[in-house]
Amino acid sequence: MALQCGIVGLPNVGKSTLFNCLSNAKAQSANFPFCTIEPNVGVITVPDERLNKLVEMCNPRSVVPATVEIVDIAGLVKGASKGEGLGNKFLANIRETDAILHVLRCFDDDNITHVDGSVDPVRDKEIIDYELQLKDLETIESRIARTQKQAQTGGDKIAKMQYEVLRQFKEALDQGKPARSVKFETVDEQKYAKELFLLTNKPVLYVCNVDDASAVNGNKYVDAVRDAVKDEDAQILIVAAQTESDIAELDTWEERQEFLAEIGLQESGVSRLIRAAYALLDLQTYFTAGEDEVRAWTFMRGSKAPQCAGIIHTDFEKGFIRAEVIKYDDYVSLGGEAGVKEAGKLSVEGKEYVVQDGDIMHFRFNV
Repeated sequence: MALQCGIVGLPNVGKSTLFNCLSNAKAQSANFPFCTIEPNVGVITVPDERLNKLVEMCNPRSVVPATVEIVDIAGLVKGASKGEGLGNKFLANIRETDAILHVLRCFDDDNITHVDGSVDPVRDKEIIDYELQLKDLETIESRIARTQKQAQTGGDKIAKMQYEVLRQFKEALDQGKPARSVKFETVDEQKYAKELFLLTNKPVLYVCNVDDASAVNGNKYVDAVRDAVKDEDAQILIVAAQTESDIAELDTWEERQEFLAEIGLQESGVSRLIRAAYALLDLQTYFTAGEDEVRAWTFMRGSKAPQCAGIIHTDFEKGFIRAEVIKYDDYVSLGGEAGVKEAGKLSVEGKEYVVQDGDIMHFRFNV
């Protein structure tokens, strides 16, 4: 499933360095591939120790990991909502993504100029927030103009619902809050809100790009960002992009682990970022495992068994009969499928089964 995270940020915050580190992530994920769809889009392997363990147990002829698409979006400047710089392209590219990785500069370096003359990640965040909010307000106000009269003078319940959604979004945006801060109770409201494709309604992860010394615990800039976003439905991740660049140049896994240990990290920031992007898109993984192939399949959290079967092939969903499910921990502790069956731990599930992260699945179908 081609869901994308877009990397955004002001110029010179380390955005491109980070994207280049991600594009070299194959060096940190065994021999799994990284490929480029377009110059600024990468399909990146999601690190998963569970997949590695299944490969070790099954010794398959083929291995297919889960992936996530990352888009490097051109740097934004003030006035982007009015077309300044690459504003129109920037906003169009964000609109096409499903989630945002917002890179903030949280380090001092006199050799790297800042577009606004000083390091202030909260101000930088607000610049981009402001431009995105202005664009969303344009969208909301044009919709309100078409919906308000119909909602207030007629008996159209749908128009009334839509107007109420638009009104709540406008109220939040006028107060400088992102659209994602507004929560709706009914399914119809939630569906309509999503169909508006508002830029500030997308899930966001703030990536604090720090210096080497701050890679583990952060610094005063990270603390300021954390305080600024405490009321948002958003997460923070600390990454030292230059350190990640140095790690990516090391030849062996052992060298990389030794380097990480020296700076007090158990795993690279890139690995943590990829997994965070995957989770930000509300994605989870189930596995198929055997001698021919061990494969990680990506599905949306909350999907039921037939929909997950359809990810393999549409016929699997159309003719779904049942799913045979093994929990990952049982598979490992009992030595594989044969041991699971012998212990009576294999469960047979029907159409209403909600697939869980890490499930090992075998689908029965008839077309």
